[in-house]
Amino acid sequence: MSDHEPSAVASAVGGSGGKPGRCCASVAGPQADDTRAPAIALGTTRSTINALGTAHTTAKRTNGFTLAELAVTVGVLVLLTFLATQLLKSAATVTTLGHKQMDADSQTRQLLDRMAIDFAQMVKRSDVDYYLKSSATPPPTGVRNLLQPGNDIIAFYSTVPGYYPSTGSQSPVSLVAYRINQNTTTGNAAYLKLERMGKGLLWSAVTPTPAPVVFMPMPLASPIPTPEMPYPAPNPIPAPAWPEVASNTSSWSDSEVIGPQVFRFEYYYLLKGQTDPINPGTTYSPIFSDTPWDTRICSCPTPTPTPTPTAIPTVTPPPVATPTPPSVCCHVAPRGMQDVAAVVVVIAVIDPQSKVLVTDAQLARLNGADGSPPVLVDYAAGMTPGQLLAQWRAALDLNTVGLVPQAISGIRVYERYLYLSPPTLLTP
Repeated sequence: MSDHEPSAVASAVGGSGGKPGRCCASVAGPQADDTRAPAIALGTTRSTINALGTAHTTAKRTNGFTLAELAVTVGVLVLLTFLATQLLKSAATVTTLGHKQMDADSQTRQLLDRMAIDFAQMVKRSDVDYYLKSSATPPPTGVRNLLQPGNDIIAFYSTVPGYYPSTGSQSPVSLVAYRINQNTTTGNAAYLKLERMGKGLLWSAVTPTPAPVVFMPMPLASPIPTPEMPYPAPNPIPAPAWPEVASNTSSWSDSEVIGPQVFRFEYYYLLKGQTDPINPGTTYSPIFSDTPWDTRICSCPTPTPTPTPTAIPTVTPPPVATPTPPSVCCHVAPRGMQDVAAVVVVIAVIDPQSKVLVTDAQLARLNGADGSPPVLVDYAAGMTPGQLLAQWRAALDLNTVGLVPQAISGIRVYERYLYLSPPTLLTP
């Protein structure tokens, strides 16, 4: 072997071109150079391996996540998803309630607008009859007392179009009536819904059947009491022309469901402020009442003729004072709605989505159709404006019927004043 040929270890370490003297130039003599070469090569190899391993480990840690980091990330993601879900759920609930309210408001507005037209066109004559609720009590004896517990009924003549007979001379007058249908016949699609009758009438002189426009003393739907009868009273007393109007459970002809979401119907009267016709110095303020005339006006004049004392006896007795009967000088009948400024209508409405959560028995308990006093109470004398609405809302919140919360939120109550057009025609 030649002295200039490098050993195998030196070649492996990276000796350059077989010239060992270059890396060991500061060591004296060739013996020392041959001894350190293997150690240097071994140390360099270990350092290179350790450096490569460290770099590889660092690369691995830089490109991945620890288990703790993954757990925190998943937890945050779950929390954000939950919050977003709750937000969407709340938004959907608010939207649903808004749609329910808009649906109820839309139908109620159309219904009350229709009623406003009917009432504004009401025929106001003292020689025609009306079917109206009244809590009037004597005096005078025989005054009309027509209590309507639960849902009310109202009927009157109005100059609006109606369902006319196919033949005959049509008049511009129709019989208009409103009620909540309480006919429990199986398959009755109108049950516990608001109905409107619009019966177009013929002129009286044409034919007795179907019933035309009728005047007093022929009643509309219920017998007329004696104080309302003309003098002298007819004998026999005429029968009502349309007795079916007075019932919530009978079938109505010439009618339709006008409020499919309305299940409670109540009304009362706003009486005018006016001066007593007998005592001009006495004035009365407007009041609310469930009687369609002003019972405060009942001041009969001094009996006439007034007896005068005489000093000289005469054969002819002095005139006897005859008091004026209350039926003449007191307001004891509607007489063309002369005392009524407006009819105040109060209704309860349930939207279709909420109605599927309520049974007919529960609705009948709310409006009194089951024969018991209604949970949504009747108007009572002395109530102030808005008090009936407040009592209805309180009864719904108390929830003695057992409605689910979603159904209660779908029930809304409304009140509107339907003003009557002047004047009133008072006939003898």
